[in-house]
Formats: sequence, structure tokens, C-alpha cells
Amino acid sequence: MDYYIVIPIHNEEDYLERTLTSIVLQTLPPKKVILVNDNSTDNTETIIDHFVEKHSFFHKLNIVSSTEHMPGSKVVNAFNQGLAILDGAYDFIVKLDADLILPKQYFQSVCNHFIKNPNLGICGGFIYEQNGSGEWLLNHPMNKDHIRGALKAYSKPCFLAIGGIKNAMGWDTVDELLAKYHGFTLLTDTSLHVKHLRPTGKAYNQKAKQLQGKAMFSMRYGLLLSIIASVKMAIKSKSFSSFWNNMVGFTNATTSNTPYIVNKEEGTFIRKLRWKNIKRKIFP
Repeated sequence: MDYYIVIPIHNEEDYLERTLTSIVLQTLPPKKVILVNDNSTDNTETIIDHFVEKHSFFHKLNIVSSTEHMPGSKVVNAFNQGLAILDGAYDFIVKLDADLILPKQYFQSVCNHFIKNPNLGICGGFIYEQNGSGEWLLNHPMNKDHIRGALKAYSKPCFLAIGGIKNAMGWDTVDELLAKYHGFTLLTDTSLHVKHLRPTGKAYNQKAKQLQGKAMFSMRYGLLLSIIASVKMAIKSKSFSSFWNNMVGFTNATTSNTPYIVNKEEGTFIRKLRWKNIKRKIFP
């Protein structure tokens, strides 16, 4: 199978070389890798140029956007600009972060999953982060069937059916919900251990705190589901402030008439699916 990778990159000089080296070492190399240099002010572009010169599947795209590192909008905007210069001659497409180290067989394994299951829509491995003792430990705060936004691989039929990646906070949740809406399955491969070199959200702007609540509104969760999801997040993060921030974000989105990112029918499906999952956990 042929696959493309798009990597949004902003000031990643500390990590980028290791990420790109892990791509070069893949047992199944990519057909194309678009390196989207998004307004970097450090040595990022020099590293990109080095890999573009040495390996023909790397291609550079320089773009200019906000310097604020906000979840959702900045990364997805960079991804979509990279996507725009690609053709449609791929079997699956990957959105990848610039601070990961992939095992050598990563994309061969992902490819095998897509081949074995034609109905598979989104696939990925698991992220591990290093603790203070130098141990690489699993960091997967969501359900185990959720594929982290840092390393999503989409089959071409699924990617087209869901309309690509939404330019909004919550894009890496709504894509999976829409994939299920269109009849695709998801798969996380526990054998694929990906090293994440920078803790999630470390570089995010402070304005991002309330965006999760806004995302819940835009995905048509409704108030009660948003409260339940926010309580769950607060318990997992051991932070009441995260619950408060979510509720403020949800309320602000409601009063400001924030546009939805799914239609009514998709929203109904999403709410039913969420309630079904909640009931299954309460009454296994």
C-alpha cells in the first residue's frame, strides 16, 4: 500500500531530527512526506532542508500563520495546507506530530491492518512518555480504542467520507465519531510503542484551557453529556479547574452562537453513541 504523511512543524529543532530519522528507517517507507514548516523561528528549517536533500520522499512547504500554539486550529491548518499539495494516489494518509520516535515496523504494521480489514477507517499505536527516572510509560488518557491525534492513519475511503480533518479543537475526537457514523471501524495496536519526546500540551497557549468545552458544544454533545465528560476529565487529570474551564468554554460557545462542526443527523448519532458507551460502563 502507498501512504502519504503530513507533518505540521513549528519550532521543533529539539525533536524533529529524531522523528524524521525514524521515518527514514521504516521497513515500509512512505511515498511522500510533506514537512509543513509553520512559521518556525528556530533551526527547524535547516533540519528540514537536510532531510529533503538526502531523501526524495521528503518535501518542504513553508507557511505563515499565528505564532500561538493552540490545539486544533494551528496544527490542522498546517496539515490541510500540506494536504492541498498532495494528489490522491494513496491508500492511507497519516497526520503525524514532529516530536515522535516511531518503531521501525510502525507503518508496515499499520499497512497490514488496513489490508486485513478493508472496513478499517483509522489506525494507530500507543504513545509512551519518559518519566523522571527515564522510564518510558504509557500515556493514554482516553479510552484504549482512541487513536491519539499525534499519529493518526486514515484509509482513503474513510478520510474522504468524513471530509478530512476539521479545523477546530476536538478534531481528533469528531473524526473517530464520524468514521463510526459512516460505518468504519477503529483500531489501536498495543504492540506499537511510539516515544513522545514532549509532554502533550506543553507548548499550548494559555487561551487553550477553555477550548475543550467549546469543542463539546460544537460536536453537539449537549449540556448533560458535556458535564459528564468534563467530570471524567477532571477526575483523570485530578484537576477541578479543568472541569470549570470546560464549563466556561461550553457556556461561552453557547452564548456566542459558535458554529457546529457536525450536522444535526451526525450530532444525533454522536449523542446516542456516547450514551450507549456510558450505559455500557455503568452496566457492563
